[in-house]
Amino acid sequence: MATLIRNGRIVTAVDDYVADLLIDGGRICRIGLDLPVGGDVTVLDASGLLVLPGGVDVHTHLDSATPTAQTIDTFGSGTVAAAFGGTTTVVDYCTPLRGQSLLQGLEDWHRRRESACVDVGAHMIVLDADAATLQDMKTLVRREGVSSFKFFLAYPGALMVDDGALLEAMRVAGAHGALCCVHAENGHAIQVLVRDALARGDTAPKFHALTRPAILEGEAARRAIDLAELAGAPLYVVHLSTAQALGAVSDARRRGQRVHGETCPQYLLLNAEEYERPGFEAAKFVMSPPLREPEQPPQLWRGLQRGDIEVVATDHCAFCFDEQPNGMRFSKQLGIGSFNRIPNGAPGLEERLSLLHDAAVVQHGMSLNRFVDVCATAPAKLFGLFPFKGTIAVGSDADLVLFDPGERWTVRAAEHHSRSDYSLFEGRELTGKVKKVFLRGQCIVDGARWLGREGGGRFLPRTESTTPA
Repeated sequence: MATLIRNGRIVTAVDDYVADLLIDGGRICRIGLDLPVGGDVTVLDASGLLVLPGGVDVHTHLDSATPTAQTIDTFGSGTVAAAFGGTTTVVDYCTPLRGQSLLQGLEDWHRRRESACVDVGAHMIVLDADAATLQDMKTLVRREGVSSFKFFLAYPGALMVDDGALLEAMRVAGAHGALCCVHAENGHAIQVLVRDALARGDTAPKFHALTRPAILEGEAARRAIDLAELAGAPLYVVHLSTAQALGAVSDARRRGQRVHGETCPQYLLLNAEEYERPGFEAAKFVMSPPLREPEQPPQLWRGLQRGDIEVVATDHCAFCFDEQPNGMRFSKQLGIGSFNRIPNGAPGLEERLSLLHDAAVVQHGMSLNRFVDVCATAPAKLFGLFPFKGTIAVGSDADLVLFDPGERWTVRAAEHHSRSDYSLFEGRELTGKVKKVFLRGQCIVDGARWLGREGGGRFLPRTESTTPA
């Protein structure tokens, strides 16, 4: 059935106006004033609400396993959380097992993503650069709609690629119009610092942060940028948390290199003081890179204001804090007694839009247009989803969020839809709340009511990035 949304304040990355919007066949088909419709059209009055494009989160790890741990959110539970937070598109990281081909890894990822409730795309994590892997990269871009690859400079022996493999893979990605994503931390140097900390008996959660200093993120970011320049490949530096790494991105962009920066709400709004919580409570905030010293978040805000940080994603990689009822494999409790065994990651999919509206628009004076850009439009463009995702225009998918910019509410993990049992932002009061969410024209969230269905999301084959340097 067609739906007309009347009198909403439509906000995109470039526009801000009050109008009616007609949805039919899953797409936006008309925008105008006082649009006439027949009695067979559902009419919603959005007076006083913002009408935003559905959020696009391009950094998640759903139903993802390591040798010792498993993220708690399936594609089903994670994307329900995304939907309640106003995110209608997720691009998730597919991690092939060691010895498994990239194509086999994608096949396994497709099996797991069938429960997704919003639309999903895939990035592919690359672990080596042998001939078969490089050929699979080409096939993924040409045939499978996977046009971005991630490389870890951290976690030696597990996920890390060496510089030679990184250069070879970047060459292939650049030659085939794919975007290279990099986790920038110097894994070998961190390994030395971790060894030294454990030898001293420094095992508490706070030593996770102390063994991953900011300088090692900056070093790795500069190294990745230099190799991307040598390879002629575009680069996207994920979850920036330090001024050092941001400076590397900024310098490259001023030189005209195609380098893009992403950060996450936790790096903008929290800092390393969280690691001083008593007992094991600080383990909730163990992620990589870690939360940084208090002087770092203001630098990231400046990078966001300058445009060197173009995207705010979540890095949703959710575990539980308690062991029960899901079992130790899903719990931070794996690391009791030794910080290096704490599963790295935290939840965040559900709060992103409201957190950023409150912090960026209400508190920092960011324009609503820029807010939409960093949460929806820029990631859609960078990862080959625009204009069907990330904007409100005739012909675009009817992925829409009705958002009350004045409603105040408090973050409570007990009320969210992730299977994780805690929130990084527990008790934080926010201004701005998602009221209704549409996925391709279907209302899937109506206040506290879930109207979507497991498996209702579609796979999104993606094209090349459309954003120039």
